[in-house]
Amino acid sequence: MDLSVTILGNNSALPGFGRHPTAQAVSVGNETFLFDCGEGTQIQMQRFNVRWKRIRHIFISHLHGDHYFGLAGLLNSMSLMGRTDAVHLYAPATLEIMIQQMLDVADAVLSYPLVFHNLIEGEAKTLAESSLFEVSCFPVEHRIQCHGFKVKTKPRERKILAEACLANGVPHNFYAKLRTGIDFVNAEGETIPNSLLTEKGPEPKMYAYSADTIFTESYLPYIAGADLLYNESTYLQDNADKAAARFHCTSVQAAEIALKAGVKKLLLGHFSSKYRDLKPFEAEARTIFPESYVSEEGQTYTI
Repeated sequence: MDLSVTILGNNSALPGFGRHPTAQAVSVGNETFLFDCGEGTQIQMQRFNVRWKRIRHIFISHLHGDHYFGLAGLLNSMSLMGRTDAVHLYAPATLEIMIQQMLDVADAVLSYPLVFHNLIEGEAKTLAESSLFEVSCFPVEHRIQCHGFKVKTKPRERKILAEACLANGVPHNFYAKLRTGIDFVNAEGETIPNSLLTEKGPEPKMYAYSADTIFTESYLPYIAGADLLYNESTYLQDNADKAAARFHCTSVQAAEIALKAGVKKLLLGHFSSKYRDLKPFEAEARTIFPESYVSEEGQTYTI
């Protein structure tokens, strides 16, 4: 099963040069998760055909405005469109208070249940889970409480080799056992190894989103081996001092994290509006980690 990421916003605090504050849609099967919700997110969702009806879980990394100022508008629009399915919101506790205050001031009642899940500072845990996926959070280091998020697909059952099963007289009602790895014993008592009748199912896939963080190795254990990592790279390396002072990373530092974590591919994002041209970010990062790419708004990255 594919795991994909659509970038809705890849800029930092200020929109600039056609880039928007942070937001991205992560899809597994028919389920779509929203990671952060900067200003303009719902407009970007319309622009890039991200269906709000598929979004049941919204994850907010931290309460700097460029990561959640678009949330109230999106929640209200869902209500205006008559949504009835619950939305699960994962964020620091203060956000629940702020949203309720906005609803109260407007004398508004959402048409659907908004279920709030408090993210506790420093905590790493599973947040949402099904037979297909698991979404978890992990702490990163920023000026305020901040979390990254990780999506993993679940291991799939073994795939039936129909021709081999037919040749070995395996009845259809035994297929369910084959998928779990059990060998087949025929009427003559001969054991047919499962490996001859099935093949291994797709490997689990993992996407990690590190959100805003200073350069640190503290979250390496949580992102190790990811197929795709999105790591903030607000500045180029010549502004490393400024990045550290503001608890952000540079392009080179993001690449060093990707290298140390053993990930397969790195997406750079959360760019400062001081930069019009983003090509130098990719060039710098690739000196450390060749599989580094500047994220592009509207682009979907499939694992």
